[in-house]
Amino acid sequence: MVRISSGRLKGRKIATSKKIFTSSGGDDLRPTSAKVREAVFDILRAETAHAFFLDLYAGTGAVGLEALSRGAEKVFFIEDNPVRARALIDYIRKMNLGDRAVVYQEKAEAFLQRAVKTGMKFDILFADPPYASDEIERVLPSVGHCDILKDSGCVLVEHSSRKILPDHMQNIKRMKNYKYGDTMLTLYRKEQ
Repeated sequence: MVRISSGRLKGRKIATSKKIFTSSGGDDLRPTSAKVREAVFDILRAETAHAFFLDLYAGTGAVGLEALSRGAEKVFFIEDNPVRARALIDYIRKMNLGDRAVVYQEKAEAFLQRAVKTGMKFDILFADPPYASDEIERVLPSVGHCDILKDSGCVLVEHSSRKILPDHMQNIKRMKNYKYGDTMLTLYRKEQ
């Protein structure tokens, strides 16, 4: 069971079912643990309020919903799995968060291309791709190359602690790693 841990929606269960956690494509869902979600928002504490927040691999939507609960102005959820995207849309509607949240059912790379073309800018980009995939190696350089972060923007990546991410990519620079068991959070900031 996944619950929002803090803020305006604290304690609310996030709608989940077995079909959300598994899929025929083999991309079983590994939701961000409550401990790691708490760490994410400790790291982003001063930046979450009023932020335009991009949850690039939304899954259950727990991280983006936590951002909304903690005062983010708007959250963009990107989820390519249609069952998960539909569940997230339904939950957002049920919680009356539609004016502050939008769900795009598409691949992360496709959304990033759309964001560049339409001039979208984000304060925070959170990326938690499947640990066993090579998604982050493909997407992170795109984030560094395209200009979708606001000037004070940051990228926070959740990944396996066995995976080492580059120090620098285009216009983003690694600032710090935070380790929580087999999970690592890597913080990047836009270079000025």
